[in-house]
This record gives sequence, C-alpha cells and structure tokens, in this order.
Amino acid sequence: MTAPDIPKSLQSALEHHKALQSALEHHKAGRFSEAKVICQKLLEAKPDHHKALHLLGLIASQEGEYDSAVELMNRSVQASPSNPVYYYNLGSVYNTQNKADEAIACYRKALEFRPDDTETLNNLGNTLRDQGRLDEAIACYQRVLAIRPDDAAALNNLGIALKGQRKLGEAIACYRKALAIRPDEAGFLKNLGNALKEQGKIEEAMTCYRESLAIKPDDDRTHNSKLLAAHYTNLYQPAELFAEHLKFAAQFEAPLKPSWCPHPNSRDPEKRLRVGYISADFRNHAVAYFIEPVLTRHDKSRIEVFCYYNHTRQDSLTDRIRAVADHWVSCQNMTDEQLAERIRADGIDILVDLAGHTGENRLLVFARKPAPVQVTYLGYPDTTGLSAIDYRLTDALSDPPGQEAFYIEKLGRLPGGFLCYQPLAESPPVAPPPALTAGHITFGSFNNLAKINPGVVALWVKLLERVPGARLFIKNLSFTDLTTRERYYGLFEKNGAPRERVELMGQTPTHVEHLALYSRLDIALDTFPYNGTTTTCEAMWMGVPVITLAGSTHAGRVGVSLLNNSGFKEWIAETPEHYLSLAAGLASEIQGLAALRTGLRERLAASPLCDGRAFARKIEAAYREMWRKWCCSI
Repeated sequence: MTAPDIPKSLQSALEHHKALQSALEHHKAGRFSEAKVICQKLLEAKPDHHKALHLLGLIASQEGEYDSAVELMNRSVQASPSNPVYYYNLGSVYNTQNKADEAIACYRKALEFRPDDTETLNNLGNTLRDQGRLDEAIACYQRVLAIRPDDAAALNNLGIALKGQRKLGEAIACYRKALAIRPDEAGFLKNLGNALKEQGKIEEAMTCYRESLAIKPDDDRTHNSKLLAAHYTNLYQPAELFAEHLKFAAQFEAPLKPSWCPHPNSRDPEKRLRVGYISADFRNHAVAYFIEPVLTRHDKSRIEVFCYYNHTRQDSLTDRIRAVADHWVSCQNMTDEQLAERIRADGIDILVDLAGHTGENRLLVFARKPAPVQVTYLGYPDTTGLSAIDYRLTDALSDPPGQEAFYIEKLGRLPGGFLCYQPLAESPPVAPPPALTAGHITFGSFNNLAKINPGVVALWVKLLERVPGARLFIKNLSFTDLTTRERYYGLFEKNGAPRERVELMGQTPTHVEHLALYSRLDIALDTFPYNGTTTTCEAMWMGVPVITLAGSTHAGRVGVSLLNNSGFKEWIAETPEHYLSLAAGLASEIQGLAALRTGLRERLAASPLCDGRAFARKIEAAYREMWRKWCCSI
C-alpha cells in the first residue's frame, strides 16, 4: 500500500515547528543573528506567528532595543492573548523602560492566567515597591509566601518593603528568616545590616557588612554601606577612615584606570561649560533641598545643565528640577559602562557626583573617568577615595587647613559656606516657644537615628539633669517602629532619664506636618560626631535655635559651617561641657527665646545660607577655575 500524503497544512506546521526549534537553539546559544533570520522567514510565511514575534522581541530586549522589543511583544500578545509568559516578558521590558504602570498592568494580566506564579508575584511586588506602593507590594510577597513559605527571595523582598514602612523589627525578622534558609546570601546580610543601622545598632550593622563582604567581596554596594555606617561612631580615626576609602579605590577603580581615554573636549577656558550632575535624589530628599537653588539659578549663558537621574521615583520636586535642566537623562537602568559612554557622548566638561558612598550612587561611572573634570559635592561627608574625582567642594569651616591629608580629591573651599538652603515654600508659620505655656523647657532633635549614638544619649541626659523639669522630644522615621522606640526609651532610662521626661515620635504623613512639630521645641540639639544638615536648617527656619558640638572631621563640623554662615556662631560648642552650658544658658532665658524666635526666620532668610543667586555664582566661579586649570594642563 502507498503511504497517505501528509496534508500541506500539517507539513507546513511541522516545518515551522522545526524552524522555530532551530531559532530557539540559536537564541539559547547566543547566536542572535541566526535566530533572527529564521524568525523573519517564519513571519514572511505567517505574519502573526506569535512565537516568532515574541522571540524577536526577547532578542531585541537583550540587545537593548527596547522600543522594538515592546512593539514585537505587543504583536505577539495580540496574536496570542492568553499566554501569561508573553505578558510577563513584556512587563519586564516596560520595567526596563521605567514604564511602571504598563509593567504592573502586564504582570497583573499574566496573573489572571497563572494566579499562583510566584515569579510574577515577586516582580509585581518589586515594581510596586519601587513606586512607593508598599501595601500592595507587601500583599504580593505575602501571596508568594502563602504558596512557598520557604521562598527566601520573597522573605527578603518583604523585609525591604517593611523597612520602607519603617517596620524595622518586622523587616529584621524577615531577613533573619531568609538567612536561616540561605545563610550564605550576601545580599540578605547587607539588607539586615541596613535595617540594624536604622535602629541605631551601628556595631551590629558593621558586623553584617563584614560578613556579607566575606561572602561577596566584590559587592561595591556593601562596601558603600559599610563606609557610610562607619561615620556614625567614634570607633574610627580620620586616618583609618581615609585608609578604608583608599581600599575601595584599590579594589574598584584601579582595574579601570588602564582603560581611561583622553578627552576630546575643546580646551577653551571661557566656553559655555557642559556640567553634568548625577544623583538618585532629584526628588523629595535632603540633597534636593540644597542642590535645587543651584540648578534653578545657574547662568545658562555660561552653564549648560545635564541631570542624570538614577532613580525611578518622581514627585513635584523631580518635576521642578527637570524643568530647569537643559538635558534630563534617566540612567538608573544603564550599566556603569553605558552611562560613562553616554556622558562622553554628551561632551560633559565637568561631572558632579552628589552621592559619594550613599545609596544609589554611581561612583563606578566616575571611576571610568568619562569627563575631564570630576567633582564630588554635598551628599557624603568624606572623600570618595577615587583618584578619578579631581575636586571636593567644601569650605574652610567644615574642612579647616590640614584636612587635606584625609582626602584624595583637591579641596575646593567655597567662600562663605559650601551649602545653600531653600526652605519649603509651604512652611507653616513660626509658633511661640512652648515653654511660655508648658512651664518647662523642651529640648529636641529630628536627626537621623543612626546619629543618636550612646554618647549623644548620655550627654542629652546630663542636660536634662542640669535643667530641672526639662523635657526631651525626639522625632525621626525609625521611631515609627515600636521595637526601636522601646529600645531607645530603655537606653535613656539606663542613663538616668525617666520615661516621662522623654518623648519619641515616628513618621508624619507630610513634610509640612513634620515642620509644624518644631513648634514643640524650645531648643534643638545637634548630634555628634555626625552633625545634622537639613535638620539644623529646618529648625532655624521654624524659629528654633540649634546647639552644635564642633568635631574634628567634616561630618562633625557641618553645624559649625551652617551656624557661622547664618549668623549664629554663638551656638557652637567646642567641648561637651560647653555644649551643656550653651543649651542650659539658652534654657534659662525663656523671654529671650521668645524674642529670638520672632526674628529667627527673617535673619536666616537674609543670611548667605539662603542666598541662592549668590551661591550659584560661587559654584560657577569654582567650576570655571577648575576648567581653566584643566585647559592649561598637558
């Protein structure tokens, strides 16, 4: 008997299947060109071949052609609208493009077909978390853990979201559970360290960072966390901290130095300068409060402003900064090499780092030396350690002569202070000092909890002993967490301050409400060895005097700079005893406090600290001098 003929439609289907399998094998092996040729032939025969379309979309995504990937993947979804994998992959591409709403919609669509897919739930949670939608993110992670209780990644992700809500005790419990499952996961240890740091447990945090680096020594982010945390204690001398920063450079910058290239920038000393600022903080963040007055007042005839934004979060402050920038580049999804190449292509003359070793920095971009002149400013209280960064902007009060020994960068000391404060436009009015009606003085601090170390607590308790009936009111984000709050109540009680004389308060919903709480303070107390910056400015703006203790490093001398340049150097203490006497002296003159309070905001507004136009000219003069020196260099 003769074998029956295979129907042409079936034969064609088999050929298409074979071709697709071949394309998939090429793709898996990294032979993208061969895979694309096969897919294109499949589409010539069948334009709505959803598998070929989707594979081409995946390849486009892997090659960085995200717009093309979205177009191809959307076509595959239209051709096969019930395939959850297609929605998942399309969501991932949208995420790469920072199109969070589209990504979330795709992940949710994928979950309609596979509601228990833990990978999709985790990705949806991460995208929601990045948008600040923490309750929704937490719900996603909890769904994962209901399906897979031992999913260490979900536990870690849940910990990150809980930390974002300042539920530090719960976050730490999640990290510890994740580590019980995967004890050698360096990232989990780093995250645990970050949460412990926010509880004020600096030594425990440092232990976590060391253990994390023992597992993964090439994780620059953990090195960054460790370097920053070291500033919150008195355990390290300046020379030791300097050596630690140089170790970072030896590990991460030195291997990149052989690839540094000459810069083709025109050596015209008076040209219009292309100045690039890199930051993850062009949003409602302390750094933005101090850089916005510079960006909004740059002389655009002399400076062309490029802002490289390394974050997904956007708010009204982001919108304002974007509006004044000549060029705005979202760079958080660029690799260090890609961003360095973009900066070179943009012809940046002076590149400014606003983060140092704080979170979401791009120091490894600077380590590639993409611009001829590179500067670090504002966001970090120390050297970067990188020889690729030529200058550090500071002033003679924060970094007196002799401090050069602890910086790899040349210190560019701005006359009249290195900071310019722009108050919140919606600031509430200044209220009378509460002592007038309360019958007692209220000291307080709104500083970062990591700065309120045991030495600070001990000195503040001595102040309560010196001023009969005085109270202490401390507000910061970390006290939103009950376990952290109770720990600090215990720390004050251990030092001799009964609970009824100390009040600890957590997060408030808005910045305006935060500022309004300064009405509960008579006198603000600065922290040491790491001073406040935004908190000092905000206290004075709300009419509250600030007592600071001058330290020996930049981190401990910012208060000296702020108070000098706002006209209140009489509030600067040189010793702990002097600190106590200054605070107690102010507390003894309640009517004097009332008189001071009525004019403090006006005096601050009229001081150099709030003169944005003059400050922008100072910064520009510093840039010009740096540029002229480069133009004359060989």
